[in-house]
Amino acid sequence: MHGSGLELALVFLLAATLAVPLFKKFGLGAVLAYLVTGAVLGPYGLSLVSDADRILNAAEIGVVMMLFVIGLELSPQRLKVMRKPVFGAGGLQVLLSAVALGGLALTVMDMHWKTALVVGLGLALSSTAVSLQLLSERKELTTDYGRLGFAILLFQDLAAIPLLAAIPLLAGAKNETLSWTMVFQAVGAIAIVVFGGRLLLRQIFRVVARTRMPEVFTASALLVVLGTAWFMQLAGLSAGLGAFLAGVILSDSEFRHELESQIEPFKGLLLGLFFIAVGMDIDLDRVAAEPQIIAAGVAVLLAVKFSILYLLGLRPGKLAPRAALMLAGVLWLGGEFAFVVFSEAVRVGLLDDPTRDRLVAVVGVSMAMTPLLLIAMSKLLARVKKPVVKPEFDKIEEIDAQQPQVLIAGMGRFGQIVARLLTAQRIPFVALEHSPEQVEDMRRFGSRIYYGDPTRPELLRAAGAQHVKVFVIAVDDTETNIKATRLIRRMYPKALILARARNRRHAWRLMDLGAEAFRETFGTSLELGEKVLVALGLPPETAADHTKRFRTHDEKLLRAQHLIYDDDVAVVQTARDARADLEKLFEADVSDSDTVEQPKSSEQA
Repeated sequence: MHGSGLELALVFLLAATLAVPLFKKFGLGAVLAYLVTGAVLGPYGLSLVSDADRILNAAEIGVVMMLFVIGLELSPQRLKVMRKPVFGAGGLQVLLSAVALGGLALTVMDMHWKTALVVGLGLALSSTAVSLQLLSERKELTTDYGRLGFAILLFQDLAAIPLLAAIPLLAGAKNETLSWTMVFQAVGAIAIVVFGGRLLLRQIFRVVARTRMPEVFTASALLVVLGTAWFMQLAGLSAGLGAFLAGVILSDSEFRHELESQIEPFKGLLLGLFFIAVGMDIDLDRVAAEPQIIAAGVAVLLAVKFSILYLLGLRPGKLAPRAALMLAGVLWLGGEFAFVVFSEAVRVGLLDDPTRDRLVAVVGVSMAMTPLLLIAMSKLLARVKKPVVKPEFDKIEEIDAQQPQVLIAGMGRFGQIVARLLTAQRIPFVALEHSPEQVEDMRRFGSRIYYGDPTRPELLRAAGAQHVKVFVIAVDDTETNIKATRLIRRMYPKALILARARNRRHAWRLMDLGAEAFRETFGTSLELGEKVLVALGLPPETAADHTKRFRTHDEKLLRAQHLIYDDDVAVVQTARDARADLEKLFEADVSDSDTVEQPKSSEQA
């Protein structure tokens, strides 16, 4: 193959459909599958693809999109809650690892100090994709060390942004071409993106959302990501920095979840392609020719980061020794950002190609080994009696408290009342509404509401539906209401779903899906009917009792008709029988008092 578009697409699809499921079956992860596939099929393997640089240049857009999504997740409120573990433990990990690894590069490999600094910082970063996947697969994200690991990864993602931005400046300083003009140009570009984005981006997406055309919204999201990346690159900075800043600007907007759901598929595909390209770019001949150097590099990387992470886990993390070991075992590997950092360093002349190939091989092998080593470590620790230790790391449990416990789909008059009740009880929730006008109007009153279609699975995942305890489906349109309920039931089979129903037939369809249906006018109609009875002379206690008995009778009828609602003849007959039963139920009361005529049942309420 010579790298035609069709052939490259076939290579990528081959990795996605064959290698990824195979590797995940053995607990090795998708990233490793992509790397190995690229290495095997690339110019240094079977040579089925010869132009790896072509793929790498195109796939770097995946890294740009990943940085945009990271920016979307880093709202100022979230950073405030997590500031101690993020900037405390995370900052120390990056600083100590960079100093130790950079110092070794400076002394052992005799690098220029600026090159050693870039190498140390690049190796200090761990793979967010691999580490979070390992924690998720093992259901350990909510453990004490899982939370601390997430905080450290979050700081690493933050640290990667200024590092990518600084590499061109460091190269300029090394070549004695750095000037105040370059500094002002960089600062000016950042200021334009930040302040210009705050003024324009929300307005742009509000206008686009009113078109109610998903493809236009997708195109607009891609335009913002790639446009800001191009602008920053034009200013001599990292393209990823522009995308990251755009994400941060939009992180507290009503379009955050919709944007994340639109970008996520592109990000996943292009990141997979990026890892394949990185695998293809690993010089296997050099690895085979220098196995001792690569092995020594991997050993040093793992040993240095493991030691630092273990000590940080004990203090300031205040983890038990077992948890500190697991933290170190999850994060001691190199990361995907190192590939970007080293490629950028080669581009600006800070690194030569042979050194970059060695470093990429070291990082790749560390990523490949981590799942296997973690499995071995877990089995070893399982043999040791586990002590009972109460996690104490600065009450990281506060992070979970910020996760939404309720998701409200539809913020019309029905959903708003539910939201106000939850707000009064300080219960965290997330609300989705497909009308941009409604979102804009409610946001003026400080409501936590986001634009998006609740019938799209990627939007539910972006909104954190996996953490939700109760789903409230308050969408006005009947078919959209049913579609959203069906989707949530399929994605989260054990979820509690409370759904708004317009009438009995709608309620029956919701009951088919295992949702608890609430007829929107039933309760208020009964309340009004009770007032009518009192106004006509019935004692308030008797009116309340009659209303309660009517409600019980009608709800029993609703459940009975649910079993046969597809048979119109049977439904009509049960309604007639129920009316007769209801009249008999109140017959004694009517004989006692002729002051009021009992109301008829309304089966369509």
